[in-house]
Amino acid sequence: MGTQYVIDLAEVDERQTAAVGGKGAHLGALARIGDVHVPPGFCVTTDAYRHIVAETPALGDRLDRLARLSPDDQEGVRALSAEIRRVIEGIALPDVLAEAVTRALARTDGGERAAYAVRSSATAEDQPTASFAGQQDTYLNVVGTAEILRHITRCWASVYTERAVIYRRRNGVDHRTVHMAVVVQRMVLPDAAGILFTADPVTGDRKTATVDAGFGLGEALVSGIVNPDVFTVRDGAVVDRTIAAKERAVYALPAGGTEEVTLDARRQKEPSLTDDQVVELVRIGRRIEAHFGRPQDIEWCLTDDGFHIVQSRPITTLFPVPGRETGEGGGPENRVYVSVGHQQMMTDAMKPLGYSMWQRTAMADMYEAGGRLFVDVTPRLAAPGTRAALLDAIGKHDPLTRDALETVIDRGDFVATALPDEPNEPDEQDAAAPAPGPDPALGSGPDPAIVTGLIARSEASVAALQRDIRTKTGPELFDFLEEAFVEHKEVLSDPLSFQALMAGMDATWWLNERLREWLGETNAADTLTLSAPDNVTSEMGLALLDVADAVRPHPEVVAYLQGVEDEDFLRGGELAALPGGAEARDAIEAYLDRYGARCVGEIDITRPRWRERPTALVPVILDNVRNFGPGAAAHRFEQGRRKAAEKERDVLTRLRALPDGDVKADETKRMIDRVRTFIGYREYPKYGIIQRYSVYKQALMGEAERLVRAGVLAEKEDVFYLTFQELRDVVRTHRLDAGLVQRRKDDFRWHEELTPPRVLTSDGEALTGAYRRDDVPEGALTGLAVSAGTVEGRARVILDIADADLEAGDILVTTFTDPSWSPLFVAVAGLVTEVGGLMTHGAVIAREYGLPAVVGVEKATRLIRDGQRIRVHGTSGYVEILS
Repeated sequence: MGTQYVIDLAEVDERQTAAVGGKGAHLGALARIGDVHVPPGFCVTTDAYRHIVAETPALGDRLDRLARLSPDDQEGVRALSAEIRRVIEGIALPDVLAEAVTRALARTDGGERAAYAVRSSATAEDQPTASFAGQQDTYLNVVGTAEILRHITRCWASVYTERAVIYRRRNGVDHRTVHMAVVVQRMVLPDAAGILFTADPVTGDRKTATVDAGFGLGEALVSGIVNPDVFTVRDGAVVDRTIAAKERAVYALPAGGTEEVTLDARRQKEPSLTDDQVVELVRIGRRIEAHFGRPQDIEWCLTDDGFHIVQSRPITTLFPVPGRETGEGGGPENRVYVSVGHQQMMTDAMKPLGYSMWQRTAMADMYEAGGRLFVDVTPRLAAPGTRAALLDAIGKHDPLTRDALETVIDRGDFVATALPDEPNEPDEQDAAAPAPGPDPALGSGPDPAIVTGLIARSEASVAALQRDIRTKTGPELFDFLEEAFVEHKEVLSDPLSFQALMAGMDATWWLNERLREWLGETNAADTLTLSAPDNVTSEMGLALLDVADAVRPHPEVVAYLQGVEDEDFLRGGELAALPGGAEARDAIEAYLDRYGARCVGEIDITRPRWRERPTALVPVILDNVRNFGPGAAAHRFEQGRRKAAEKERDVLTRLRALPDGDVKADETKRMIDRVRTFIGYREYPKYGIIQRYSVYKQALMGEAERLVRAGVLAEKEDVFYLTFQELRDVVRTHRLDAGLVQRRKDDFRWHEELTPPRVLTSDGEALTGAYRRDDVPEGALTGLAVSAGTVEGRARVILDIADADLEAGDILVTTFTDPSWSPLFVAVAGLVTEVGGLMTHGAVIAREYGLPAVVGVEKATRLIRDGQRIRVHGTSGYVEILS
């Protein structure tokens, strides 16, 4: 037939994944590493699978049906997968394959009665971004040619185990693109076996290795019938060990198969490895890790002649370390990185164009890892003169990040303390930067004209950008953008803008601290800031109530919007032709003219803006139609303004009754005026950035369309998987590495599965921080109190505003809330998020609308189920699950 069905492992390397699958390629590569012993064997290639299995007529229709099944149809997946496996296991193997396997067995010098391990090796497994660990089957101690051939078909069939099918669907892998090779190796009959992780799989620390070990075959550990001995190794020494009571072990039977045996009492308490053996095993693991260039999950066996490695795959659950693979990190010494996403309230993975654009327009140097950005805070953390200010600023923004940083500091040996006079670079965009002192430009009192002038200046800058970019294309566009980025940073670094922003936040902190001290008031500023002027984010939520007013009187418009799916519904004639449709269309269009540059995850330029995908707003509009009456926006704003005024009168009256009351009241009045003048501006700089991003994106998508027409790109969205500089080069040369976009898409799917840490060290340790409180009821979820009040209601766990379906009194539970979420705030009674701080957007708007809110609640969207009844304690900072 001219097809190579069998290849000896000695002839395989990691470049042959297409022929021998991920496991086979890794084993072949392992066998080439010095001092690494791999049992001899061979691979039944994917050619055999394709020619014998993939061409089986009975499979085609079943695979088509499997592809059409809903991801939620678990029963359908289970039944159809079992049916496909039965077809594959029933295939009669051709003589040519049987003969090739028989010859290969003879070459291993094992003889007819030798024992072998028969392992699945799919083309989609053991990838750097998705290991597919445990998704296909392995069979141990298989004896005899006939049994080996039978188990080869069983391995082929395991492509369609239920778990493998679900795993592929979750990782976006087409079933038909996965082909199965089979590895057949001489069986190792070990005294002990287990798993070595060359990085700590829990903390991510790349300098710490973990060894799980037990007696006999490793199957006892994998199946969970015994607890392993666990050894921790760092710097070439065992630093911790836990010796388990191992009552049972699995051993090979002489005639094939395995058996579970009970160990005698003495052996149960013995360690399965000595410390010297553990250190030797980790030394071997480090060699393997160095060869593959990333931390490894290694299966090993120990016999009288030493360690044998039977499998090695990348650990795909570790969060990447900034700069480790690109060489762009902050230096060779220990580094500490803080998550930008937790500061910006957008912890989702970003595509390359998205994070590279943020890097180019940010005021601080930022490093990418796992599709997220991080800032190196090591210099300021090390210097005594800036450490306190850094921790104080970060603590106000996100106490969990502060706690994580303090955990690193408390170790005393990770961050070297700098000399007192060592210079430290300022970082104006990083929220960790210390707040500046008062600026004379703000004058002796709060002047609303300052905010008005700053907003006008920003709008003029955006208008000029829109005007000047229209004529720029090709390389000239990228030259223009480089100049635009300079102006972008100048706008961000405007001293007056920064002072106005900080004036509102400083006044908020002052009021909360002083009124707690003087009056026993908790979070008094929450009420004093209600309906503050010039808050573009809260205005955005109220403006969508006005849009609902234009829709509500027209039942046919409401019905049309309930079924709309076409993103161009505003441009077509159907809506305008309905009674009231033109009015509704004009209201939505006007809203998009003002706010259409926004969207969920808006710091990622690749995310579809509301102007590009207006259907994202339709569920919120319909919720507002259902839950509110006419004029709700004006009523809510006026109600908040009256509450703030009443609170001001109450506070000032009570202060004047205190000793030195007139002085306290006058000082408090100045701070109330200051906070109401400037706190709304807190939201405007971000809005200006997003307006500019929308202009940049429109220009770049024009280039993408030209590249598609020229045949350089398959589709215009492919530019999202290129960095800004890569896109610039492609526009200049009209050349693109054919596989780059697909590799980046694979990376992005992996990054989406990762949870970014708040703090990450150069050793790879991920730290999330903890609330060290003892005032929270047992069973409650701890968070940060950011908006006062207590509310009880139905939890609505929503991860995308396009899925909103809210009723009056619902409590919004989500991962994070950037400004795009504010339209939902008008419809809910409370807020719970996994990410956030006292002055982040969600907290500011929650206070603006008077919503009790608790943020920074770890795993809130997983611990709280949609529809449960919960109680949010926005004053005390915790959430109770009631039912």
